Amino acid sequence: MCGIVGVLGSNEAAPLLVESLKRLEYRGYDSAGIATVDKGRLGRRRAVGKLVNLSDKLVHEPLTGKAGIGHTRWATHGAANETNAHPHSTRHVAVVHNGIIENYRELRAELAAKGIGHATDTDTETVALMTQAYLDEGLAPQAAARATIDKLTGAYALCFLFEGEEDLLIAARQGSPLAIGHGKGEMFIGSDAIALAPLTDQITYLEEGDFAVVSRTHVEILDAARQPVRRKIATVEIDSTQIDKGGHKHFMAKEIAEQPRALTEAIGFYAGQDAQSITLPDNGHDFTQTERLTMVACGTAFYACLTAKYWFEQIAGLPVEVDIASEFRYREPPITANTAALFVSQSGETADTLAALRYCAGKAASILSVVNVPTSSIARESDLALPIMAGPEIGVASTKAFTCQLTVLYLLALKAAHDRGRLDDAALADKLAELRSLPGLVNAALGLNKQIALAGQKLAEARDVLFLGRGLMYPLALEGALKLKEISYIHAEAYASGELKHGPIALIDKFMPVVVKAPRDALFEKTVSNMQEVMARGGKVMLITDDAGASEAADDAWITLVLPKVANALSPILYAIPAQLLAYHTAVAKGTDVDQPRNLAKSVTVE
Repeated sequence: MCGIVGVLGSNEAAPLLVESLKRLEYRGYDSAGIATVDKGRLGRRRAVGKLVNLSDKLVHEPLTGKAGIGHTRWATHGAANETNAHPHSTRHVAVVHNGIIENYRELRAELAAKGIGHATDTDTETVALMTQAYLDEGLAPQAAARATIDKLTGAYALCFLFEGEEDLLIAARQGSPLAIGHGKGEMFIGSDAIALAPLTDQITYLEEGDFAVVSRTHVEILDAARQPVRRKIATVEIDSTQIDKGGHKHFMAKEIAEQPRALTEAIGFYAGQDAQSITLPDNGHDFTQTERLTMVACGTAFYACLTAKYWFEQIAGLPVEVDIASEFRYREPPITANTAALFVSQSGETADTLAALRYCAGKAASILSVVNVPTSSIARESDLALPIMAGPEIGVASTKAFTCQLTVLYLLALKAAHDRGRLDDAALADKLAELRSLPGLVNAALGLNKQIALAGQKLAEARDVLFLGRGLMYPLALEGALKLKEISYIHAEAYASGELKHGPIALIDKFMPVVVKAPRDALFEKTVSNMQEVMARGGKVMLITDDAGASEAADDAWITLVLPKVANALSPILYAIPAQLLAYHTAVAKGTDVDQPRNLAKSVTVE
């Protein structure tokens, strides 16, 4: 979602703010701005579109000062224009905000009763106006900010900068992540550690309800009860090579190519050097006491959960329910005794997933999470957090995080099967041996890049695309359709192949490409039968299969992509690769913004 940066430095703040905001571009945004205070005076610059537009404005209208705040905005309330861009400011305060203030209309009415009007369509402006009202009543900056925050309902990460205060930032967090960076005679504030990576590796993560008063030499933090509290300082190491493109045209291309390494890291973290057993962090989880597993996630992570449902049920014999996080708690589902709840999120800050976790807390026997950021809110609030070891993922469309999520979930399913007596030591060792071969198979799949690029050029001409799959390939069909929609803007839908005759076949004509994922497995013949139904009606089939499948069914296919043979259980991880490459090359052919597709944010931290 939106990005926040704050600087109390020893050098000019504006260049530092812009550089840090560049590292937050991956979160998705449609406008950006900064504010500084110099010689006691607040100054502000904002621009619509990419950060280069803000940089250009700063060349012609520079801002001086060694204290400042910056923001990249993803529009929620109000259009993406300069008026609605952050920071929002009044005579004496500037504010940046991630999240949604749910009661801003009531606060506007309260301000209007005092004769204070608004100039923007945003909820955030209300925070600035309310703070200014308290300043006008004679409250000091800290007291005015606290009084304002006490009135807010909703989710927020807030950073305040005040006229006349060149050694003061105030930060507050409720529902949206926020961190403080510690330097030598300098302090920083950021939405995440990536934003602060060029400035410091010493990070304090604010907890829910925290209110922080920050100077260059001191941080005072009050908890939700407004009692002084100490939060630990963590050393966060982010390799700078992980947050640049490394010679690739796009972050997405780089992250697709990184998957063999990322998978090797994930497997090695859990399978260990002996390759005979699975070790979970923090004393792990004993599945012998688990009678049911509830899995909750959003977007691509939800499809990872749908895939894992097959593994947990087929390999471990463990009943599984999978829910979309944004719907889960509104059903008020009963959580029975001996139910484990598992939450999957790349960022670990996904608002709906975090809310679902909190619904389950105190009801489920245990809370597990699969995350890419071990310091995230979801990780911290879990009984057991399982890192996926993917490294920073910058492209909005998830690639290496998805395959690493799948890998960790598969390892967890194997652990459950072993705990429950469904796999003995020898069988577990065999499964792990198969898994260790996966990075090499993924590398071989990446070798189809040129062939898939040609297929993407053809697919770019389509207006609509269908994806079909059966069994473990059904969630992968859903993921393939999502990837294509996200970055190429082509309408795509996915169906379980057996559902074709129950309605979707009406869409088939000569203009409708149909992507069929069909390794030569137990369901192959049924999938081929569905594929034949498509071709009989003039549909163009892109078949993704292995050598055995191609020899049986590729004759009439429009395009055939042949992957290496892989153990059936591991096919979803391998078959994710051509789906990613196909979406990527189709988007490149259409000329869309691959890494920052329109209307999308990397981390959705508001409902």
